[in-house]
Amino acid sequence: MKTTSTQTIHRGHAALKWSIASAAMLCASAAMAQNWPDKPVHLIVAFPPGGIVDTVARQLQPKLQSALGQPVIVENRAGAGGTVGAAEVARATPDGYKLLMVFDSYATYSLTYPKLTFNPAKDLTPVTQIARNPLILVVNPQVKAQSVKDLVALSKADPKALNYASVGAGSSNHLTAELFKSVSGMQAMHVPYKGGGPAMQDLLGGQVQMMFLSAVLAQPHVQGGKLRAVAQTGSQRVAAFASVPTVAESGYPGFDVNSWVGLLAPAATPKPVVERLNKEIRAIVQDPAFSARLQEQGLSGIGNTPEQFAKALEAENKQWTQLVRERQLSMD
Repeated sequence: MKTTSTQTIHRGHAALKWSIASAAMLCASAAMAQNWPDKPVHLIVAFPPGGIVDTVARQLQPKLQSALGQPVIVENRAGAGGTVGAAEVARATPDGYKLLMVFDSYATYSLTYPKLTFNPAKDLTPVTQIARNPLILVVNPQVKAQSVKDLVALSKADPKALNYASVGAGSSNHLTAELFKSVSGMQAMHVPYKGGGPAMQDLLGGQVQMMFLSAVLAQPHVQGGKLRAVAQTGSQRVAAFASVPTVAESGYPGFDVNSWVGLLAPAATPKPVVERLNKEIRAIVQDPAFSARLQEQGLSGIGNTPEQFAKALEAENKQWTQLVRERQLSMD
């Protein structure tokens, strides 16, 4: 009985120590969050300047800086499809001072980069998705197709007539094109490039015939007559491409794919800090002036909760994983 009682006391002491330690950690976390931020906040953009993620980050920066009362510094950390910047933030001190801006390719990192030095599902925590935009199916003007119906018919008449560009295997351009091929029966060969610059150069030059391009990047080339917009991939038309039908309107109901830009933080970032960031960014996204600026570029605001963002990431990863397996797509 004495031994049992002694063991019980020891277990009780251990539980008490754990509770005290946990309470102390929570108090320290709450105190830090209460004073956050008291120095500059760094937004790490995992892509080069000029792209959609960088554009949204720089539009967000002055408003977030004003809301937080501290400088917000945008830093580009491009490389390996965004994984260089993501790895940097995953390894950063989880104090809310180094955050990650990414786009939809983040949902497929585990597919595209099996040798990552971090775990996207565990080492980073979602804050919010900021904006979405449909991809625009564009063709070089030399292609004699004015609609999705024409394009599919052209490919079936000559299966070697069309090649499509992407910024790399596993990218949204690649996976969206393969999803479209699976529902439409269109024939087209994938030509992966190492980045948007080379892909765009060959698309404009006619070396490849088509591409699913973000609305932001497609807009100036379509307006200038250098590319022809055939369809958009979202469930509704965006103002910047009001005359261009959706893929769903073109005969494939239920087709709904969007590119998006989102913000993440290191996994152990205190919940109050994540909640504060989420609150401030959602308010910015709902601001009429910010929303109007997004719409001019073919974007629309999202501003969801961390939990909603996490569910969206999980659903996208599941969808694209299934597509890759069904179509036996190469991620090389």
